[in-house]
Amino acid sequence: MNFSEFYDFCISLDQVEESFPFDKNTLVFKKKNKIFALSNTLDFDFINMKCGPLKAVELRELYQGIRPGYHMNKKHWNSVYVNQDVPDELIYELIKKSYELV
Repeated sequence: MNFSEFYDFCISLDQVEESFPFDKNTLVFKKKNKIFALSNTLDFDFINMKCGPLKAVELRELYQGIRPGYHMNKKHWNSVYVNQDVPDELIYELIKKSYELV
């Protein structure tokens, strides 16, 4: 997945707003003022996404490219590395699930 694909998918979801609340490089996507995905626009090496606690642990055990959320609540957030062993199809599913959780 590249940045354009990530951006286009997130912004296509209903009631989504984008912002840069932390710094000029960290893009945040929100639904009803709740964050469901964020990533650095310069590096775009990983996406932070919300996840159910049990599923988060399961995914971390299955994929090297899924780790506890960087600078986030490790129980409810994963960092998904886009250029590792995580298939794009799964990344899309995880973004959608994160969106549904908020």
